[in-house]
Amino acid sequence: MVLIDIQKLLESMKKDIKMYPLPDIDDTYDPSGDIPREIFEEASIEANVDDMALSKTLNEEQQATYNEIMSAIDSDHGGLFFVDGPSDTRKTYLYRALLATICSQNKIAVATTTSGVAALIMPGGKTAHSRFKIPLTLDDGAFCTFTKQSGIAKLLRTSIPYYLGRGDNDEEARTGEDSDLNALIDCIFPALNANMSNNNYITPRAILSPWNNWVDMINMKMISRFQGDEMVYHSFDRAMDDPRNYYPSEFLNTLTPNGLPPHVLKLKIGCSIILLRNIDPVSVLCNGTRLVVREFQRNTIDVEIMAGDHVGKRIFRPRIPLFPSDDEMFPFQFKWKQFPVRLGFAMMVNKARGQTIPNAGVYLPEPVFSHGN
Repeated sequence: MVLIDIQKLLESMKKDIKMYPLPDIDDTYDPSGDIPREIFEEASIEANVDDMALSKTLNEEQQATYNEIMSAIDSDHGGLFFVDGPSDTRKTYLYRALLATICSQNKIAVATTTSGVAALIMPGGKTAHSRFKIPLTLDDGAFCTFTKQSGIAKLLRTSIPYYLGRGDNDEEARTGEDSDLNALIDCIFPALNANMSNNNYITPRAILSPWNNWVDMINMKMISRFQGDEMVYHSFDRAMDDPRNYYPSEFLNTLTPNGLPPHVLKLKIGCSIILLRNIDPVSVLCNGTRLVVREFQRNTIDVEIMAGDHVGKRIFRPRIPLFPSDDEMFPFQFKWKQFPVRLGFAMMVNKARGQTIPNAGVYLPEPVFSHGN
């Protein structure tokens, strides 16, 4: 059974267990039998009890959309639907109602999103890149890397063949006239230390800002307010192909490339962090997943997933080698070994895309909109 779990994990990473010197798998312990893994996983998703009741609480426009889509499904006519609307018009509410109804009818609906964060809020949700094996670098000859005989192909032939597009006309970001950051923090995180161990307090709160330096500054201010045991992790930075040491580690430590964790990562028990890499799409450990630190050791941190179908699941994360993206335009290549996380009290606006954050503040100390936007 352990080997079967390892096999599934490797398959999610596009690897084969036969590549490694491990014992043969006894298929009698595999509950999926001859059913392709992808179909077995989707068929095992159970309709959430709360989601089952959503179809009875839809507003007039949601109900009309729900009825039209379900009519196309029940009549087997097929269809293509695009649901559009500004933020906070409960599009996700409608999607969850549809998925729950389809699931209760023992049908398979493949829920895919454009980002890992959005996948967290969908039952069984996965990113389109993960589900359809879409290459990250697209060119004229790029194509999805699965065959007609693969489990994914069989899943798509078995599932409900409908695409639900989503549009967001988000033009909202107002800040108050009060420029005092401390007042904003007190507003979004009232009585922080009295509630720091309460998951229901930490996860629905965040401060959003468009620039990394502002986000880092807010997070450092927040972690200094946060009580509890502290651990400081330093990254190990090394320039590639630099035998003459033109780029010493002291210099590399001062860089903070976009998408990489800071050189000095200060964590405390119970603090909020954000994952910066797609680690395990099957468990929805994707870029943007929000986590809470539960324990830490010298070389690992014990974290708990705070949203999605895997909420409450605890995992260990080690340091991993990281590389800046190609568009950073550094005149050299270097490797950054650090935990792929950042503090999550404050986050970039684009990281919040697809998330529901009931208590959100926006920090804009300087004008950020160009003329005409």
